[in-house]
Amino acid sequence: MDLEYNAEREKLIIPEYGRHIQKLVNHCIALEDREERNKMAEAIVHVMGNMQPHLRDVPDFQHKLWDQIFIMSDYRLDVDTPYPKPEREVLQAKPDPLAYPRSASKYRFYGNNIQIMIDTALTWEDGEMKDALVYAIANHMKKCYLNWNKDTVDDDVILSHLKELSGGKLELKEKDVLSESKDLLKQKIFKSYQKSGHKSGQKQGKKNYRKR
Repeated sequence: MDLEYNAEREKLIIPEYGRHIQKLVNHCIALEDREERNKMAEAIVHVMGNMQPHLRDVPDFQHKLWDQIFIMSDYRLDVDTPYPKPEREVLQAKPDPLAYPRSASKYRFYGNNIQIMIDTALTWEDGEMKDALVYAIANHMKKCYLNWNKDTVDDDVILSHLKELSGGKLELKEKDVLSESKDLLKQKIFKSYQKSGHKSGQKQGKKNYRKR
């Protein structure tokens, strides 16, 4: 008795429905009478729907089934359908390549968000709101720098980086002074303490409750 291996069989276009559904679709294509093809196509779609009852409440479920039967027929099925027939070129079209995320030049420790904030500031009109935004950006840059360096940094370094990343268009006024490094580091330590203390407090509370 000769065994038939799947590797020797026709490749399934949508394997989820199995080989029997694929054979029914192929038989439907071969029918010469259009009315018979229409009836058989509707029956096949009904069976396909019964195989996926969990999707019955999904919007456009029937539309999806009709699209799938045309795909399984290699777009050769000629029947009357309640929905527009899918086009091979549209379904097989390759998506546009995704652009690589922009990095903050050579200063990667600032992250991408800093560059986005700088680009946004460049679109604002001059005034108090823009000055406040530039000051906030510079302070955040200093905080990011300290997270990376974990020591200290001179304000002139931050201001030179800000000027470079903005193409020489953003500068702080002389009266604006950035936050002290020690204050920014304290904020970081305090936030870390809050997170760790909150979690440990929860665990301790559970232990005491169990003892009671």
